Amino acid sequence: QVQLVESGGGLVQPGGSLRLSCAASGSIDSIDVMGWYRQAPGKQRELVAVVTSGGLTNYADSVKGRFTISRDNAKNTVWLQMNSLKPEDTAVYYCNFRRIRWPKYDYWGQGTQVTVSS
Repeated sequence: QVQLVESGGGLVQPGGSLRLSCAASGSIDSIDVMGWYRQAPGKQRELVAVVTSGGLTNYADSVKGRFTISRDNAKNTVWLQMNSLKPEDTAVYYCNFRRIRWPKYDYWGQGTQVTVSS
């Protein structure tokens, strides 16, 4: 049974930084896409950033230049470095591991709260 274990959320002042991490526990076939999503109260879950096994990245326009996603394929781990945080970044952040080839899977973390407030 694969679980995604997230860490690194918390309370930070505007302009501050946080680093989220997400690691898979248990045996898992190679991960095609690792990503971070977020959901603010009353809003739909939205993509923050994704990275492919080959290192290609894609970011939401709202976080470009402030957030950086990275991964370690050998450790089945993904990170999200968040700098220059704004109050509008406040949300529950979820990691996602997806394999589009057979055997396909789509795993989600339990979510970690990020609050940006003075």
